[in-house]
Amino acid sequence: MLATGRVAKQKEIAQSTRRVANQGKATVLALGKAFPSNVVSQENLVEEYLREIKCDDPSIKEKLQHLCKTTTVKTRYTVMSSETMQKYPELATEGSPTIKQRLEIANEAVVQMAYEASLACIKEWGREVEDITHLVYVSSSEFRLPGGDLYLSAQLGLSNEVQRVMFYFLGCYGGVSGMRVAKDIAENNPGSRVLLTTSETMVLGFRPPNKARPYDLVGAALFGDGAAALIIGADPTESENPFMELHYALQQFLPGTQGVIDGRLSEEGISFKLGRELPQKIEDNIEEFCKKLVAKAGSGSLELNDLFWAVHPGGPAILNGLETKLKLKPEKLECSRQALVDYGNASSNTIFYIMDKVRGELEKKGRGGEEWGLGLAFGPGITFEGFLMRSL
Repeated sequence: MLATGRVAKQKEIAQSTRRVANQGKATVLALGKAFPSNVVSQENLVEEYLREIKCDDPSIKEKLQHLCKTTTVKTRYTVMSSETMQKYPELATEGSPTIKQRLEIANEAVVQMAYEASLACIKEWGREVEDITHLVYVSSSEFRLPGGDLYLSAQLGLSNEVQRVMFYFLGCYGGVSGMRVAKDIAENNPGSRVLLTTSETMVLGFRPPNKARPYDLVGAALFGDGAAALIIGADPTESENPFMELHYALQQFLPGTQGVIDGRLSEEGISFKLGRELPQKIEDNIEEFCKKLVAKAGSGSLELNDLFWAVHPGGPAILNGLETKLKLKPEKLECSRQALVDYGNASSNTIFYIMDKVRGELEKKGRGGEEWGLGLAFGPGITFEGFLMRSL
C-alpha cells in the first residue's frame, strides 16, 4: 500500500515538476530495497556479539565499544543471527574451515534478498516482468556456478533469453560499476529495460575477534547486509516515471595502491586488510576526479556546492575528508551520512540506499532542487567509480 501511494505521489509531482530527459540517455526508472529480518541495534551490539562468539576478553570489548561509537551507525540488518550461530557454532571457532557452511548460508540469502528488492523495484516501475530485456547482477557475497543471476532470473520469471551480466567481488564500488554497464546497455540497445541488482551479506567475512586482526572488529561494528534493485532504460514511455538521468560515467584506479584494500578467500572465509592510508589516498585524488565529471555537464559556472551528492560512506573518515577537501557545505553529504546511520556500510548496495534518500530530498524541493549531482564509490584497487547525474 505504501509503495503504491508513493508511486502515485511521484507521478503527481512529476507531472508538474519533471525535467525532460535527454533523448537516448539512460535514466533510472525505479528503485527497490530489501533487507534480512534480523535488525541489529548498535546500542546492543557489543554484548550480543561477544556472547554469541563466547568472548570475555575485556580489551576486545573496550575496542568494540569504541568502534561502535565512532562509526556513527545506529542500526544494521544482518543475515547472521542467534539461530545461525546455533546451527553453525563452528563459525565462532578460530581457524575452523567453514567456507562450505558460509556459502551454504550466503548463496541462498543473497538471491532471496535480490529477489525481494527486484519485486519492490518492478512494482514501482509498473510494467510487466516480461519487459525486462537485460539483467546486471552484482555481489561480493556468494560464489558458485551457475551464479545467482541465473537463480534470480528463474525466481522472477524472466525470459530465458534475458541477457545477463554478472559482477563478482568488486566490493563497495560494485553498485556503481553495475550502473555504468547498465547505462551502456540501455543506450546501445533501443527499447531495452535493464534490471540491475546488488545483494550483499557479511557472512563470508564474519570471524571471531583476534588481536592480530583488528580490522575484524571494524567489520563487526560497521558492515550490514541487504539488497537493492534498479530499472534502467533510455527514452521513457508515458507510463514510466524516471527520476534520474545517468549523464556520464567515469572509472579510474590509483596506480600502486592494490594492497590498500586487500581481501583473500580461504577455508575460513574472506579476510580483509584495510590500510590506514585509505581516507588520505581518496582525499588526495578526489578533487580532480570530481572536476572531470562536472565538466561533462557543459556548464562552466557549475560549482561543487551547486550539486547534489550521493557518496558511498566507507566510514565517517572518508566522508569527513571529502567534505573538507572539496569545501562542501555540511548538508551536501547528509544523505550519505544518514544511510550510514540507518544501514551501516552495506557494500555495493549502499550507493542506491543513498540515491533513494537523495530522491526524497529532491522531491521535497521540486523544481527548486539541484539539477546536477555526483554519485561516487570507492573500493579495491584503489578504484574510483563516479557518475554525473541529472535530476528529472
